[in-house]
Amino acid sequence: MEIFLVVLVLLILIGISNVVNHFMPVVPVPLIQIALGILATFVPGLHHIPLNPELFLLLFIAPLLFNDGKITPRDELWQLRSFILLLALGLVFATVLIAGPFIHWLIPAIPLSAAFALAAILSPTDAVAVGSLSGRVKLPGNIMRLLEGEALMNDASGLVAFNFAIAATVTGYFSLPKAIGSFLVIAVGGILVGAVLGFLIIGIRLQLRRLGMEDVTLHMLIIILTPFIIYWIAEEVHVSGILAVVAAGVTHAIERDRMRTGSARLRVVSDSTWSVILFSLNGLVFILLGLEIPAVVSEVWKDPAYNNGQVIGYILLITAVLIVLRFLWVWSANRHFRYALLTALSGVRGALTLSAAFSIPLTLADRSPFPERSLILFICSGVILVTLIVASALLPLLTRDAKADPHEQEEIERGARVRVLEAGLLAIRGEMNDDNRQEGLGLISFYTHKLQMTKLKNRTDLSDAWKSALDIRLQALQAEKKVAESWLKEGRISPVLAQKFQTSLEKIELMLTTRLKLKKLLILGLAILKRWMSKASKKEKAFDRSHPKWREYKSLKLEAIQAAILQVKKLETPENRDTVQNIIADYRGMEFQLQNDSKRTDSGLNPNIERRELELKAIQAERNEIQTMFEQGEISRTLANTLRMDVNYHEGHVYETQTVHDDEEGH
Repeated sequence: MEIFLVVLVLLILIGISNVVNHFMPVVPVPLIQIALGILATFVPGLHHIPLNPELFLLLFIAPLLFNDGKITPRDELWQLRSFILLLALGLVFATVLIAGPFIHWLIPAIPLSAAFALAAILSPTDAVAVGSLSGRVKLPGNIMRLLEGEALMNDASGLVAFNFAIAATVTGYFSLPKAIGSFLVIAVGGILVGAVLGFLIIGIRLQLRRLGMEDVTLHMLIIILTPFIIYWIAEEVHVSGILAVVAAGVTHAIERDRMRTGSARLRVVSDSTWSVILFSLNGLVFILLGLEIPAVVSEVWKDPAYNNGQVIGYILLITAVLIVLRFLWVWSANRHFRYALLTALSGVRGALTLSAAFSIPLTLADRSPFPERSLILFICSGVILVTLIVASALLPLLTRDAKADPHEQEEIERGARVRVLEAGLLAIRGEMNDDNRQEGLGLISFYTHKLQMTKLKNRTDLSDAWKSALDIRLQALQAEKKVAESWLKEGRISPVLAQKFQTSLEKIELMLTTRLKLKKLLILGLAILKRWMSKASKKEKAFDRSHPKWREYKSLKLEAIQAAILQVKKLETPENRDTVQNIIADYRGMEFQLQNDSKRTDSGLNPNIERRELELKAIQAERNEIQTMFEQGEISRTLANTLRMDVNYHEGHVYETQTVHDDEEGH
């Protein structure tokens, strides 16, 4: 029960961290999660979780790196292979050889071999921490890919150097030829084992499909278990489990590209499932890091043998040496100051460093205590925090362009909108069956038309465009409301239908508005409660489009659409022309759906339920794609909000018709 409560608290903290980040976007989520983890240690009764390094790597790092291997562009990594190896191998060993003696000189109480070990675990950057920067720091694409490739590979070199340095400290013996040979076996062996096992698992899944076992749940279960199985097997045969899961991720990316058209439904489910898994694991990594820091810090902080100010000075000096060394290493390779500076500041250390530090043995071979183990753990924690803070504070300033290239913005937005629509289109194709095929084909036609229009049009100045689009959409909704008021005055509709029509439009307003007034929220909550109580109190026949009231609503909606289009056209200026055209295209799409559904209703068919389910699944796929692009740093927060607003608007109209139907039925 205690374990369940601890896990529950940790998951709640992950949710809280994202809520806090929404109101404090300047502070990156990892720092918020670390802070929440530190605060959680002061909660009475919360069971302390000892960090088991081997279990931590298996449960958290393995699936995260497996996913990174799947999504990182292989062609870009191949183009940067020389620089990646220069950082993942050359810089790691250079850091060990230079920072190690510096640490021993700075802190003589740490033996030289132990100083080498400390330098080794501080040398690799953390893939999870590097990925956390992309959401709010717009690094140049080649630098981001370089960092991702480096983080995927430098763990093996850092951990090998660390293990040999620890062995030398414990036993007093070290052999350079043996260390080099061992590294080659561990690294190359890890890549080979991961690739072979990855293709083997892919072959098993293909064979299952040939046998007619297309069950998405089964295949998804196999994919989820893959990184854990491969990491465990690789470690059992004494090769790098980290490189093994990265290699397996790359093989699965190759398989995914080849089977793009034949496994659409699996891709939709896989993307949705992995988004939840990665969201949870990323959060847990930093919260667990925060949980461990107080115990590490307090041991040194309360020990009178240490001068606290001096220990903090050690952390700052060691961090500065790591950053300067990284800067000089990159600058010597390309002689580009800004490139080297951004790469140096982006070298964030993460939970992998601390987990390796916890694996330091308590005693030496002669049973004497490991020299300055607590201080080493303290320094690791401090360097992790300082590198995160430095990167979070300086990188946004250095990467903020005074004037963004409008043409580049157009291409980014165009590509993002195309990817969002393609995600929705893929979801529709994956969910089509004999029962909903006609509705699916209609939606495919609708999405294809929007996709073609999107490829031809775009707009610049995203911040102003987002505000402009919101204002235009709200004015269009007001034009729709005026049509309902006019019809009510003329006696063309009942007061009940007019009220329900108005209410449905107000709910769309709430979905579009990012800052909601409490009064509106209460009204919406009461409306939902009233609707729920009405449904619970009596069993009613489902309302479909053959109901007489539906024809009234359809006529009202069609005229309201025309009024909204006229209002939108009045607001058109040369600056917002593309925005206006996109909004008009949305209204034309709704008009087409109403007219098409009218023909099918006359034929006695009821496409409402099937179409709505397909459309909602497509909308969810669009949201997943937006979140994925934002988390990977491919789009800015402003563009992500703009895309989400369009999706919310689409979803609001999907629910609008059904809400009017359900509410009208009781009258």
